[in-house]
Amino acid sequence: MTSSAASASCSPPSDRSTGPMTDESPQPSPAPLARRLVAEFLGTGLLVAIVVGSGIAASQLSPEDIGLQLLENSLATTLGLAVLIAVLAPVSGAHFNPVVSLADWWLGRRSGQPGFAVRDVTPYAGAQVLGAIAGALLANAMFDVSTAIATTERATPSTLLAEVVATAGLVLVIFALVRSGNTRIIPAAVGAYIGAAYWFTSSTSFANPAVTIGRVFSDTFAGISPTSVLPFVGAQIVGAVLGIVLVGFLFPVRAAASERKEKKVPAGVAK
Repeated sequence: MTSSAASASCSPPSDRSTGPMTDESPQPSPAPLARRLVAEFLGTGLLVAIVVGSGIAASQLSPEDIGLQLLENSLATTLGLAVLIAVLAPVSGAHFNPVVSLADWWLGRRSGQPGFAVRDVTPYAGAQVLGAIAGALLANAMFDVSTAIATTERATPSTLLAEVVATAGLVLVIFALVRSGNTRIIPAAVGAYIGAAYWFTSSTSFANPAVTIGRVFSDTFAGISPTSVLPFVGAQIVGAVLGIVLVGFLFPVRAAASERKEKKVPAGVAK
């Protein structure tokens, strides 16, 4: 569920969402931090409302069929996440996910390209967590469900491994598209990845610490017990690190920049 869902959910990096950076590219001016934080709060909140709300609806509409419930929940999350990214990426980058914010900062730092600032990581994470909690409360209210701490235990060796895989894949999908210059398809690609990860991971692909915390506040289909949160978040951090390593190895931007420069200046002409 990625980020549930989410991450589900997740999301393209902030100020590089318009295309790949080069040494010659003008750097766009980021929106004021307050505006970006509101976008992250709103986006993460709506994402969790989609995940939790569609889970409640699925349980009510298909009470005897768990597979159909998951299909309904994953379809709503896939479409909703893609729309949220497309709408809010121009404002904040549509991270909606602390590990995406961390990855955006780290990969930008390692590539030598200006981008997401380390000073913004903590404010982004705070806005994302608060938004996720608000989204769960909103979903409860919309379906007239009493707010209660979730009791569903999810942390097992297999689901923790699944969270590592899901989060690594999410980071790889986002930043592979950024570094290859295919940012315009990020909303659809991230939504599709999360939709698939609902089904190919045993954890249903939370892949998002903020969304994981938010889902504690709804004891419904998408809920997660507080005792499972720390193991899940730990697995997600491990997955993010693995994803960062894979991006750096498969899409080394410095090497690509050097190759472009070499092509511009023939060896026999350089002095």
